[in-house]
Amino acid sequence: MSRPLLDPDAASAAAIAARTGFHASTVEEVRAAVAREKLVIVGMAWNPSVKKARNILTEQKLAFTYLEYGNYISGWRQRLAIKLWSGWPTFPQVYVQGRLIGGCSDLQAAIKDGTFQKLLESSHA
Repeated sequence: MSRPLLDPDAASAAAIAARTGFHASTVEEVRAAVAREKLVIVGMAWNPSVKKARNILTEQKLAFTYLEYGNYISGWRQRLAIKLWSGWPTFPQVYVQGRLIGGCSDLQAAIKDGTFQKLLESSHA
């Protein structure tokens, strides 16, 4: 079941334009990395869950792309644009073969149950 979203007909043209343009270059940077790379972590400085997810992949000797947007004080608008694009409310956002698997605990669970390896071995989305 998907989270309900505002019907596009319920937004004015100005609201749609503002939403579409909201940190569009940041969203495009993330979208392009997710489409191009096998493993992507999108995160922020100072967040222990982001660091933990990066460490998990590093310990497994897996190459990944890391995109960092600010910290708890700065970059919140960029991060909000990313959240609006992905629909995922927190950081890190971990992508495997173009698929959002969730955050750090979701990465750990996917590794434990074998889903991560299956996704990693699948053809790039």
